[in-house]
Amino acid sequence: MELPEREYWERGEVVAGLDEAGRGPLAGPVVVACVVFPPNTKPFLERDSKKYSPAQRAFLFKKILRKALAVTVTFATPREIEELNIYRATREAYYRALKMLPFGVSAVFTDYMPLKGLDIPVFSPPKADENIFSVAAASVVAKVVRDRIMELYGRRFPQYGFESHKGYPTKGHIEALKTFGVLDIHRRNYKPVRENLKSGFLFGDRK
Repeated sequence: MELPEREYWERGEVVAGLDEAGRGPLAGPVVVACVVFPPNTKPFLERDSKKYSPAQRAFLFKKILRKALAVTVTFATPREIEELNIYRATREAYYRALKMLPFGVSAVFTDYMPLKGLDIPVFSPPKADENIFSVAAASVVAKVVRDRIMELYGRRFPQYGFESHKGYPTKGHIEALKTFGVLDIHRRNYKPVRENLKSGFLFGDRK
């Protein structure tokens, strides 16, 4: 794994790595995580969070929380996604995650999410979640948090199977939409949800 953080760490400076989980699903929030490690932390991640098993991610999640100087988590809600579009809503959640840090950082690394208007350098290369330690850690945190949220929704709405598909447009999820209708946690501007809006909301309906 590359360590572009090293040039900052060698000067005793800290940097932030950010990544998100959940841009593709039909339901639930996008989760954005920001992770800051102490200078010269030895990397303990080798790949993107999606390439780890759930058990491996859970182990790494705890290790990240132990090792990091700071971890923040923010959300782009289904309503924000509808109002702003998925890209803009996710980007706003990135800014919120940075603002939540209890101290300043010298640079920001993201996975192909340019952030403008900051007074520090921002590096946004593609596949940063596979190649940059801080971003890979943020990827794990975001994925674990989002999966746990969707598992809670699975308990609340067992007929939808959120605990298994995590809101992604699987065949079972689409069938649940057709059978039971649209929930308030669904993203109504996503085509499979929009096509089933005639079924109405199960809860939180707004006139």
